[in-house]
Amino acid sequence: MKWNWGTKLVIGMVCFMSFIIVLAIKMFNSSPDALVDNDYYEKGLNYDKEYLLKEQVKKDQAKPVIELSPEGIILTFKDSAEGKINMVRTADKRMDKIIQIHTDELHRAAIPLTGIAKGHWKLIINWKSAGKFYLDEQEVMVE
Repeated sequence: MKWNWGTKLVIGMVCFMSFIIVLAIKMFNSSPDALVDNDYYEKGLNYDKEYLLKEQVKKDQAKPVIELSPEGIILTFKDSAEGKINMVRTADKRMDKIIQIHTDELHRAAIPLTGIAKGHWKLIINWKSAGKFYLDEQEVMVE
């Protein structure tokens, strides 16, 4: 069977349009990007506040020590502290958790591993200790 150039042109256009339609359908059905924040504008406005809180950690040498144990994630602070931890799962935003913390007499706070999936987590720790506010970010690998 011989095809003339007009038939080949139509077949090429149909293939190209099919390719574009498949890409468009795939784009609309894909999950939202976990690396893009919906509230990036507000975070940009609060950047200076976060920077000062992180610098306060350096100034007071108050960075919490994180240990992984079979019971959970143990955070040891310089002084008694209370606050919250945002546990961010970089692979899946739906797994993020916010946990309230209060230290014991040894200045430790424990996060049980129940309900926490294995893998890479980013801990954003906001706490108040000795009348000062702090912010620290650390990464852990839960196994």
